[in-house]
Amino acid sequence: MDETDVHRLDKWLWHCRFYKTRSLATAAIAGGKVHLNADRIKPAHRVRVGDRLSVSLQGIVAEFEVLGLPQRRGPAAEAQAHYIETAESAERRGRLREQQRLAQVSRPRPDVRPDKRDRRRLMRLQREQT
Repeated sequence: MDETDVHRLDKWLWHCRFYKTRSLATAAIAGGKVHLNADRIKPAHRVRVGDRLSVSLQGIVAEFEVLGLPQRRGPAAEAQAHYIETAESAERRGRLREQQRLAQVSRPRPDVRPDKRDRRRLMRLQREQT
C-alpha cells in the first residue's frame, strides 16, 4: 500500500470542502459528527476508496461513499468528483429540507421588526414562561 491509497480523514473532509478549515474538520470528527464505516474514529484515521462516511451537516445526517482521494483542495466541482451521496441519504435530506421549508412558511411572522419596547416585552414574557 503506497501513500496515494490512503488519506487522513480530516484532510479528506477539508479537501472535499465539507468544512472550511482543517481544524473545523478535526473538531467535527472529535465531536462525533463524522463516522467512518459506522464507527466513531479519530481525525488521523485513514480513508480509502470505497469507505462510507456519515457526516452530520447542519443537524442532518448525510451518508457518502468515497470515490477518490484528492491531492489538493481545489475547486468545488473537482472536490465533488471524489465522493457521492447515497440515494437513500439524498432522499432523506430532501424530505427533511422540505419539512423545514414548510415549517418556516407556516410560522407566523410580523409585518415589521419589533421595536425596543416590544423586544423588552417579549423577553419579559419569555422569562415568565420558564
